Amino acid sequence: MLGSLFAGISGLNANSTAMNVIGDNIANVNTTGFKTNRAQFANILSQSLVDTTYGHIGRGVEYWGTSPLFSQGSLESTASSTDLAINGKGFFVVQDDTGTNYYTRAGQFILNEVGDMVNPDNLVLQGYQILSGGNLGNITDISIPGERISPPSATTEFTFDINLDAAATVGTSYSTSQSVFDSLGNALPFTLTFTNTGLRAWTVTASVAGTGNSANFNPTPGPATNSISLTFDTDGELLTPAADQVVQLTLATGAVTPQLITWDLFNNLSGSNLGDVTGYASDSTTTFQYQDGYVAGVLRGISVDEDGVVTAAYSNGQITPVYQVVITDFPSYPGLKKLGKNLYAESIGSGQPMSGVAGNGRLGSIAPMSIEMSNVDLAQEFVKMITTQRAFQAASRVITTSDEILSELINIKR
Repeated sequence: MLGSLFAGISGLNANSTAMNVIGDNIANVNTTGFKTNRAQFANILSQSLVDTTYGHIGRGVEYWGTSPLFSQGSLESTASSTDLAINGKGFFVVQDDTGTNYYTRAGQFILNEVGDMVNPDNLVLQGYQILSGGNLGNITDISIPGERISPPSATTEFTFDINLDAAATVGTSYSTSQSVFDSLGNALPFTLTFTNTGLRAWTVTASVAGTGNSANFNPTPGPATNSISLTFDTDGELLTPAADQVVQLTLATGAVTPQLITWDLFNNLSGSNLGDVTGYASDSTTTFQYQDGYVAGVLRGISVDEDGVVTAAYSNGQITPVYQVVITDFPSYPGLKKLGKNLYAESIGSGQPMSGVAGNGRLGSIAPMSIEMSNVDLAQEFVKMITTQRAFQAASRVITTSDEILSELINIKR
């Protein structure tokens, strides 16, 4: 009879531990990236009455541990550009100041006071640095301060969409202007002035504002000249010049000088006229203009796309990809060591980490401006709570009933 008492006690112990697991799941229903745990039980075998498969007597139950369920949690949209979620397999990699890596599904990141992209414990998110050619460099901290200034870029090419009136009389002039930029980012008002010299014929001169500055056309071969000739055919299409033109700026701004800027008129691959300058019988006008230089810019914000590419946006209009978020996978998720604070660590049971980028192989994609919610199913947890409570209650009845039987046995002596 004493065996049934200990069997009942084992049921109390195992089910009370299972209730702890259920309580932990319910308590973490709002924990970002939390993965629900499932209680596991195993029977205890103490003796065999006969040498047969059907003659075993159990000694109760033991708590056999927990197994996490790494199913996908629902994604919740947020208003923060640094909130990230993984839709699929994988973990974010975060690192402390000693260089130790940790792994998490919780993607609530912010930029701290020094510009590092960190989680609430100030662990820095890891990513591949994107090199100037677009290739991926080494894995490093995602840190924005070094990218907070976008350097200026000098103008190397410009174009205008211009019509010069075919009905204009000799001596008629038309001017069009736009700003170009030197190597320091100074904006320099640049003007082309067209003067009619005859039937379907014009000359164009270049000038740039500023004391000590000058602009000339720089044909190759040949000496620099202040003007060039433009001629049109009877359809108003440009005949000459039959190649792109180079304008040479001589500057007194302290920037690189001379500065050569190409006036894009022709398709260099096919040799055909781009049709940007025409000579039709309508008013002289400029309908489009473009140049590729820009001033220095300051960081206005960052964004992350579904590939995990972290892009910096600057006040000068430049959009620069700077990092790509690392995602790491493991052969066995249940083998990961739980550390609390939504963190995991590598262990022998998890296998070695396999790092890559979003969408590579079996790795999931990045959901920007989102966080992954807990995968706890409250309905299932409440059902488990009821069954665990009943199991605990039944185990306690085994103890009280065994006690009553023992009492009756003792009463035989009386």
